[in-house]
Amino acid sequence: MVDMAITKVKTPGTLPDVDKLGFGQYFTDHMFVMDYATGKGWHSPRIVPYEQFELSPAAMVLHYGQAIFEGMKAFRTEDGRINLFRAKDNFRRLNRSAELVCIPQMDEKVLHDALIQLIETDKRWVPGKVGTSLYIRPFAIATDPFVGVKVSDTYKLFFILSPVGAYYAAGFNPVNIKVEDKYVRAVKGGLGEAKTAANYAASLKAQIEAKKEGFAQVLWLDAVERKYIEEVGTMNILFKIKGEIVTPALNGSILHGITRDSVLQLARDWGVKVTERRIAIDEVFEAHAKGELEEVFGSGTAAVISPVGELSWKGQKIVINNNKTGPFAQKMFDHVAGIQYGKIQDKFGWVETIAKV
Repeated sequence: MVDMAITKVKTPGTLPDVDKLGFGQYFTDHMFVMDYATGKGWHSPRIVPYEQFELSPAAMVLHYGQAIFEGMKAFRTEDGRINLFRAKDNFRRLNRSAELVCIPQMDEKVLHDALIQLIETDKRWVPGKVGTSLYIRPFAIATDPFVGVKVSDTYKLFFILSPVGAYYAAGFNPVNIKVEDKYVRAVKGGLGEAKTAANYAASLKAQIEAKKEGFAQVLWLDAVERKYIEEVGTMNILFKIKGEIVTPALNGSILHGITRDSVLQLARDWGVKVTERRIAIDEVFEAHAKGELEEVFGSGTAAVISPVGELSWKGQKIVINNNKTGPFAQKMFDHVAGIQYGKIQDKFGWVETIAKV
C-alpha cells in the first residue's frame, strides 16, 4: 500500500437513513487529496477529514475548465464484505481523460491503493441494503492562480465518497427520453469521450428543456449530420433489435462506458449477438414500426441498467415493450448487480473484495 498520512475526524458524522439516500446528497467523514507541481510531480498523498478547501479566485479550473472526474462504486455483501467494481478500469479511463485535457498522468497503482485505504477508513458508510452502494468520485482540477490560457503547473486530486440509492427517482423502471435535435454535445476530435466538466456543462441546456417537457433524459445525436445516435446524458445506450444487441461504436465522441463494456462482455458470453456500429435514429424508429425493436436500455455506473419505455423525436413518440422493463434488461441488471453484491460468480475478474465491515 502507498504510504500516506491519515488524519481522522474527531467526531464521526451521523449515518443517513438508508431508505432516504437519493444520489449524491451525503458524503463520508474523510477524503483523499494529492497535489501536483511541475518539476515535483504528484506528491503528498493523504487522507483528511471531508472539508472545504481553499482555492484562488484566479484558479485556472474556474476560468479554463481543466477538470476531470470518474465515477465508480463499492458494494456491501450479505456477509459484510465490501466489493469494489472495476476500479482499475476507471483509473485507466481517468488517465485517458487527463491526457485529453493536458492534466499530468497519475500512477494508477497509487490511486488504487489510496482508494482502498480511504474506503477502509470510512467503511461504516457503505450501506448494506440491496440497491444501495458507496459512490466514489475521483476528480482533479487545475489550481494555478493565473488568468491566461495555458496548461496549469499545479493540480489537486481528490476522492470523495457518497452513500447512494437509486439514481433515478423512478428506480428500476422504464424512463422516457427525448431525442435531441436542436443542441449538440460533442464532435470527434473533441472532448466527447472524456469525463471532463465542460463535457457535461454542454449537456445542461438541452437537459433542462427536456425535463420541462416531462422527459427524464436526453438522447444525443451526432453533431455533424444530426442523424446517428451517440449516448444519453448520463449513460450509454443499447438497442435490442431482432434478438441482436446494437450499440453505437466508440468513435471518439462518446464515453468508453465501463458498465457498457460489462454489458457487452456478458451478452457475448451468453451467446447473444452484439454489434457496435453507427446506428441512425431513423433505423430505430423504422425497427419499431416493423415490430423489430424489442428493448432499449441505458448502461452506466450510476443507474447500472436503465430501461427506456418511450423515445420522442421531432414530435413522434414510440413506446418500447409496452413501456415495461424488457426481459433482457432485467436479466442484465440482475446479473451485473448479482456480481457486484457477491451473489453471482464473477468469471471476468471485475470484483475486488477490499474490506469487511
